[in-house]
Amino acid sequence: MTADTHAASPLDSLRAAYAGRLWSEPADMAPFLTDWRGKWTGPALAVAQPADTAEVAQLLAWCHAHGVPVVPQGGNTGLSGGSVPEAAGQHLPLLLSLTRMHRVRQVDALNNTLVVEAGATLQQVQDAARAAGRLFPLSLAAEGSCTIGGNLATNAGGVQVLRYGNARELCLGLEVVTPEGEVWNGLRTLRKDNTGYDLRDLYIGSEGTLGVITAAVLKLFPLPAAQVAALVAVPSPGEALQLLALAQQRLGASLTAFELLSDTCLSLVLQHVPGARRPLAEASPWYVLLEVSVTGAEEGATDQAQQAIEGVLEAAMEAGWVADAALSATLAQFEALWALRENISEAQGAEGPTIKHDIALPISRIPDFIAHTDAAVAAAFPGLRQVVFGHLGDGNLHYNASPAISSPDAAGRAAFLALEAPLNRLVHDAVHAAGGSISAEHGLGVLRRDESARYKAPLELLLMQRIKAALDPAGLMNPAKLLPETPVAHRP
Repeated sequence: MTADTHAASPLDSLRAAYAGRLWSEPADMAPFLTDWRGKWTGPALAVAQPADTAEVAQLLAWCHAHGVPVVPQGGNTGLSGGSVPEAAGQHLPLLLSLTRMHRVRQVDALNNTLVVEAGATLQQVQDAARAAGRLFPLSLAAEGSCTIGGNLATNAGGVQVLRYGNARELCLGLEVVTPEGEVWNGLRTLRKDNTGYDLRDLYIGSEGTLGVITAAVLKLFPLPAAQVAALVAVPSPGEALQLLALAQQRLGASLTAFELLSDTCLSLVLQHVPGARRPLAEASPWYVLLEVSVTGAEEGATDQAQQAIEGVLEAAMEAGWVADAALSATLAQFEALWALRENISEAQGAEGPTIKHDIALPISRIPDFIAHTDAAVAAAFPGLRQVVFGHLGDGNLHYNASPAISSPDAAGRAAFLALEAPLNRLVHDAVHAAGGSISAEHGLGVLRRDESARYKAPLELLLMQRIKAALDPAGLMNPAKLLPETPVAHRP
């Protein structure tokens, strides 16, 4: 009998080093190994669900010692395949699920900060802030299931970036476990700390490729005394842009959201979402959903917000930029208007297959981009229907495509999905030519990893690879994500 016969298997060795929750049966691991869209899946040695930072450190130290890759995962709600394993490499990876680490460690209402573990859902963070009389403004459609660690790892955006910024701007400090299993406690609740390299910013947006975020210090804000939304009919994105400039000039920081959606989007919602209704008498080619939030005394706050919006819309109507508008007067109306925007993705999914583009553009170039790219897509792919919506206030568009025929048969779906690569090339070339980015808030993951390399300068990629090599020299953290697998050659 050889010595190898007595050698412990990697799973046995892991169990000996880590006493926390560990899943190894295929049925138990399955929910973690496929993304929620069902687009990517891969094998894993096991799924670990640590209860605290010390257990994360134990796991990463073991993985480092045994050369086992690690795939960190939050709520597994990502759209780019960044939190599931790929079938590659010598060793099966460990899937590290952080959903059991969801404690709110500290709320400091006077300092307007909240310290929370990475596995807390975004909804839990919002609720904890509200319980302290404060607002945490990051808001996403998946907020009931996405986790704050995943939000930070992908630098998530959402609908209120215009006023509050994306996840990076909402985070003051981090706790991170390094690939070697060391714990960096950077949970500083300071707004000014000019003492060297900003390690926090390296980990935010790194998609788990440099280390594991286990906790964060988040910024809080005063709760708004009133919020009013308006759905506004505009002839084109050009007029929407004029309205945005006017609203920013007159409303300032009280303008918290400014969303653009086409009538195609609204029609899909009306068709597929029960209870949805068109709040305007006439259909319009385009719509803007804008939101105003005011702080201060609650008495009269709603009237103040409504008057502010009405003043902007009256001026915009006189200028010919706005044809009609519907304002919310109650919380139910406010939520109904926002539901029209938030249910677009669900309605498009109910309609049939989708090819998605999460892009960012200079705001001033969005109207021309939509007009020219729509025309180019129609000429090259006449069987497509554009479903365009997004955060006009911060330049982030969801420039999606669906088949022109509703609910196509299997052959029609296959023919449509076969267009993904050439359509991506057309759209992303147009984005690049306009000075934009092919990933605004969803991250690169696997979906955009290789495409991104086409549009980045070689030196930029080389610098990123140097950072990766410095912080994860063994290349164990979330391999085959974000960075192209082929190294960029050094150019002296």
